[in-house]
Amino acid sequence: MTDTKHEADVAFIKALAELLRENDLTELEVMREYGDDDSLNVRVSRMSQVAPAPVQMAVPAAAPAPVAAAAAPVEAPAAQEDPASHPGAVTSPMVGTVYMQPEPGAPSFISVGASVSEGDTLLIVEAMKTMNHIHAPKSGTIKRILVGDGDAVEFGTPLVIVE
Repeated sequence: MTDTKHEADVAFIKALAELLRENDLTELEVMREYGDDDSLNVRVSRMSQVAPAPVQMAVPAAAPAPVAAAAAPVEAPAAQEDPASHPGAVTSPMVGTVYMQPEPGAPSFISVGASVSEGDTLLIVEAMKTMNHIHAPKSGTIKRILVGDGDAVEFGTPLVIVE
């Protein structure tokens, strides 16, 4: 009976992995209860390359004015820069929801231009009802905040740039 149960569990886990792949999910967690004191908790996750955010560029409909044409090449390289590749990028260590302040109505932990010390809380990522404080990896100044309050983030999503 134990071998049959073991084989069924392995087949179940394989089916979850297939479901994860087919639906392009990054994580799936399931609890299967067999009886009062017998259950199986399964969490299937995969590392995925975080794709840079889609870049929207204005395409002129008619002949552009010379000033607009000159400005477009200057803006394009900055817009295509991947924030995750920035040396001061702080990325999400997990999938979850971002909170910019310790509680609703309280001031935000950080703002653009604010100075932070190593270990200061930058924001919170809630994952599975657990509030995970994301700390500054180094002292510096907040140059960019790449997420908003209540945003859903994936593992590796760039959150903040600290220089």
